[in-house]
Amino acid sequence: MYAGWIKGITIAAMAFGVPPTPPPAAPAVPAERPAAKSPGPSPFTDYTSERPGKRVRITPADLPAPRATRSVDNSPHVVKRPKDAWPQAPAGFKVQLYADGLSEPRLIRVAPNGDAFVVESEAGVLRVFRGLLDSGKAAWSGAFAKDFKKPFGIAFYPPGGDPRWIYVANTDSVVRIPYKNGDTQARGAAETVVAELPGGGRLRGGGHWTRDIAFSRDGKRMFVSVGSRSNVDDPDKTPAEKDRATVLEFAPDGSGQRVFASGIRNAVGIAVQPHSGELWVSVNERDELGDNLVPDYVTHVDEGGFYGWPWYYIGGNQDPRHAGKHPELKATTIVPDVLLQPHSASLQMVFYDGKQFPAEYTGDIFAAQHGSWNKAVRTGYSVIRVPMRGTRAVGDYEIFLAGFITADGKVWGRPVGVAVAKDGALLVTDDGSNSIWRVSYPAGAKR
Repeated sequence: MYAGWIKGITIAAMAFGVPPTPPPAAPAVPAERPAAKSPGPSPFTDYTSERPGKRVRITPADLPAPRATRSVDNSPHVVKRPKDAWPQAPAGFKVQLYADGLSEPRLIRVAPNGDAFVVESEAGVLRVFRGLLDSGKAAWSGAFAKDFKKPFGIAFYPPGGDPRWIYVANTDSVVRIPYKNGDTQARGAAETVVAELPGGGRLRGGGHWTRDIAFSRDGKRMFVSVGSRSNVDDPDKTPAEKDRATVLEFAPDGSGQRVFASGIRNAVGIAVQPHSGELWVSVNERDELGDNLVPDYVTHVDEGGFYGWPWYYIGGNQDPRHAGKHPELKATTIVPDVLLQPHSASLQMVFYDGKQFPAEYTGDIFAAQHGSWNKAVRTGYSVIRVPMRGTRAVGDYEIFLAGFITADGKVWGRPVGVAVAKDGALLVTDDGSNSIWRVSYPAGAKR
């Protein structure tokens, strides 16, 4: 059933008026797992060694056998931030507290005029922040709109400097609110654009609830990410998984729904690369296969591409819980561009288009790592930088912001959202300490 649905993507694309793309070439991935390990030390890390500036490269050849270590439940108990605890950035960068006292701030996006919009998902509130005091805090904030249903994604439409709408992705729908640059309160009622996203109905509810949203550069395509309902349920036998673990595509008015790419377990963050126009995703992969499986990842997305969930992972590695199923998909499962620490829970991502950071940061990706629950020693709880060369990832990543875990292993902060402020600083939401952090590069003013 599911395989036939994947093949139907091209037909749906033609009906939508989009030229079909050929199926992705078979990646050069060993049959099950590599016969030999990569030379050198293990690339798998935990918080005890994840310091700002540390570079990590994980390749498919590094993957251990499934269940090489036992699966654990090591969910964090978040504590109040100790007085001497503060996020740590590379040398030359400055970290300030931009806002605190929030209610579980999640995704953040910056409007063309520089106002920062943040969703408080559990409270159902879209909040706006403006200005900057000498202390590094926002000069003003207020509730822009309320009464959303677990909102997450935010997008300004049309793309460019003069948007007319703010789109908000609820867990079950997409709505839009009339908007002009500088508005601090909604100027009209929310209009429903997509009445029901997969997972919004009674049959398909539950599981991953975040829905991010992005528009193509020309404004003709609206992308919405929808995570799986489960860790590894077989969609062939589970109606609740229909059209989940996907990135969906719509017209901006909500019409023309189709699957843009599939087999992506939970693309919590999505973004369009400013120069190539390609869609990129930040993905939570599956759990319960051991400490070092399966890597989360950041990757560009091929239209019509299949990324493995639930039958395969990181190319043609079959999940043992689905042994023997869908052999026809093995050679078409795409290997992601950048593999991250397993279980680190990669959330929102953004391309750095500011002018304040050193020049080598231009065009790079920042992604928030919410932190592990299924690993014996914690990993994640950080913001990473993914270096780019032109429009392609180099292949490794760097720890950029860390320090959200105390030396004795207590978690006080959990990064969720990342956005580039109008002045080029990086804003990071943290739903552990209910704060927003501002990372600046003071020397950037001299560039």
